[in-house]
Amino acid sequence: MRYTKIASLTAAAFLAMAASTAWAQEGNHDIRIVLPEQPGNLEPCGTIITTVGQVLSQNVTEPLATVNAKTGQPEPKLATKWEQLDPTTWRFNLRKGVKFQDGADFNAKAVAFSIDRMTSGKLTCNNMAKFGNAKLTVTPVDDYTVDIKSDKPQPILPTLLSVVMMVSPNTPADKAVNDPVGTGPFKLASFTPQNVVLEAFSDYWGDKPAVTKATYVWRQESSIRAAMIETGEADLTPAIAIQDANNPDTDFAYLNSETTAMRIDAEQPPLDDIRLRKALNLAIDWDGLSQLFGEDAPRASQMVVEGIVGHDKNLKPWPYDLERAKSLIAEAKKDGVKVDTEIRLIGRNGIYPNGAEAMEAMMMMWQEAGLNVKLVMLDVADWLRYLQKPYPEDRGPTLLQSMHDNNKGDAAFTIPIFYRSTGQYSVLNSPEMDAEIDAAMAATGAEREKAFQKIFDEALNKYVTDIPMYHMIGYTRVGKRLEWKPDISTNSEIPLANIRFKQ
Repeated sequence: MRYTKIASLTAAAFLAMAASTAWAQEGNHDIRIVLPEQPGNLEPCGTIITTVGQVLSQNVTEPLATVNAKTGQPEPKLATKWEQLDPTTWRFNLRKGVKFQDGADFNAKAVAFSIDRMTSGKLTCNNMAKFGNAKLTVTPVDDYTVDIKSDKPQPILPTLLSVVMMVSPNTPADKAVNDPVGTGPFKLASFTPQNVVLEAFSDYWGDKPAVTKATYVWRQESSIRAAMIETGEADLTPAIAIQDANNPDTDFAYLNSETTAMRIDAEQPPLDDIRLRKALNLAIDWDGLSQLFGEDAPRASQMVVEGIVGHDKNLKPWPYDLERAKSLIAEAKKDGVKVDTEIRLIGRNGIYPNGAEAMEAMMMMWQEAGLNVKLVMLDVADWLRYLQKPYPEDRGPTLLQSMHDNNKGDAAFTIPIFYRSTGQYSVLNSPEMDAEIDAAMAATGAEREKAFQKIFDEALNKYVTDIPMYHMIGYTRVGKRLEWKPDISTNSEIPLANIRFKQ
């Protein structure tokens, strides 16, 4: 059975957009980017959220080190070099002559402030989910040198620090902000319910970008985003649905770093019965569902893509076996499990192209298997309440639509979040798994990779707390006046400095 629901742009809407004044004009280096959903906020501690990261990361805020999208290795940004002094201590040399957009100096004290702001627990920090449970002490050696000590060995600390955005020491330390001040090539001009506007920062320490101003708007429908680029109303959209990617001159497909999945709340009955969790995996017609993701999108058996340390190419995903799913549900019911309990399927509007259609299709498949699954679609702010701890106490049994990004080269940005009992997204409480994760995080080389692979195998087959779906193929549409193409990091960030204009 094929579950498809192809959204189409109405003629009236298309004509209205075509009649609007084109944004792109000769010699104009202002650009407009159209996102699938509105940023819930612009807090620099939340750049792992797609809509926040695509605006802020590498544009307004910068980290000490970035991760090369091709090699997965850390590279200097606001730190120029680093060295490991002992198993728990690293020394970082900082870039000199850097100013924050409010005029404050970037120095060792600013680094200590930024790291403490993120890790102290004084404010809710989404980026801590990827940072794991590392506890750091930052000691300025001099104005442009810091020693960073962790409570346990962190062999990839420079890579971990790529999710720590440096912010002005004038930023409140104990509350989230919507007026971020960083060191990047662009500063925030305005943030309204209609758009976000960034303007070039004249005192930026690096090369001057070609883009002078960027305006971000948002439209939920993929077909409308695609039409806005076609008519010149906007210059770039990072995500369109496969059915809208029909122009080889402007549309680019790429294997991004995202993995789609469903999280099963294994703490809540009846989902605390592993037979139901297995049945949820087995009841999906993966061939039918793939029509919404693209036949080239690889099935996922784990939450990281190939090329990330810890990915196991030999780990097989769950097959489609409806009869086996029904049998497991019947067996659980016979043993007194209340399999008729309503299970809420919580989706997120705009999470990825065809995301709502995928949830509708999966709901029908689970209902066909005999489970009482009901779909609830939420905007990002409400969806986040279910994504990360503390979860709502009255949530009941839930399945959560998610998409996880790891373009950092190492499963350390994935495994502790999902499978350690303290993980921000974890529904697993296993001391045995916690010990395995701690040992893997401290290991290096082949030992580290083997340990991570074992954890992914156990997550899939022993604990069954999620349903890995697909490693995503992304589709972008780029206006004809721009020189830019997506890469593995595009769903996390769109550095405006990388955009050029055609001559």
